[in-house]
Amino acid sequence: MNASYNPNDLLCIRSLSKHYDGFDLVNVDLTVPAGSVVGFVGSNGAGKTTTIKSVLGLVFPDAGSIELFGQNVGEHASAKAVKQVKQRVGVVFDTCSFPEEMTVEAVGKLMSYSYDAWNPTDFEQRLTQFGLPKNKLVKDLSRGMSMKLSLAAALAHDPDLLILDEATAGLDPLARDEALDHLRDYMRDGRRGILMSSHITSDLEKIADYIICIDEGRIVFAIEKDAITDLAGVAHCRAAEFEHIATSGFFAPGELRSIRHPYGIDVLAPDRFAFAENFPRIALDKADIDSYMGLMLKGDVQ
Repeated sequence: MNASYNPNDLLCIRSLSKHYDGFDLVNVDLTVPAGSVVGFVGSNGAGKTTTIKSVLGLVFPDAGSIELFGQNVGEHASAKAVKQVKQRVGVVFDTCSFPEEMTVEAVGKLMSYSYDAWNPTDFEQRLTQFGLPKNKLVKDLSRGMSMKLSLAAALAHDPDLLILDEATAGLDPLARDEALDHLRDYMRDGRRGILMSSHITSDLEKIADYIICIDEGRIVFAIEKDAITDLAGVAHCRAAEFEHIATSGFFAPGELRSIRHPYGIDVLAPDRFAFAENFPRIALDKADIDSYMGLMLKGDVQ
């Protein structure tokens, strides 16, 4: 995944930078190709929300470019053109953004003024599916129900790109699975895409095609999800075994990542099958997004 634009990219971010006191977003590259779900991961304060707000025009970057469907949406872009492309974007933030005194039904009326393609029938069907009473006030919704309302509103105008910032936070496991089913249905025709920021990496393992990790304002890795969950592994070594690995030549200089624990040393194996062939006596588990990210962010490099 690189940031050079092609017509298949719904979102293309190049060299995005933004300075705040105490924090810098630096040269962020990110793309969302049509037909793909991109998981955006990193700790709180790593730069995920700043990146997303830059895409939506809620903050303006200091440098770099952002294109939605091939249209530049930067600070100096045509307001009319930006408005047109944003009609094709659905957004769910980590907190409900609708007025607290508004009813669920009134949210639909509000959204109908915002989106030309708003489908009231679709919205009402989603309210029923999510178990959301029309007459309930936004302020009386639980966090989980607020997220369901936001998701229903985001999907009811049939966007081509869906941007989710911790959208499944606050949902119980059954509700999260239900939400993921709706996202799978949304992706079914292959022309749409999702940028999904989430701390719940098990959700991303179920739905994402790519994983992009940001830390301290910089992209650490951008990789196909299957390269993590299907190919990578975590080896559990003793000190002598680790020295054998480190001096074997199996890893190129700068590619060996490890974390020391009181009980041993964990090593990231990008290809666990090749690793197992070379070191058959060393215990080896499949990697998941959390273990892969932990070693990439916190591991010693040699």
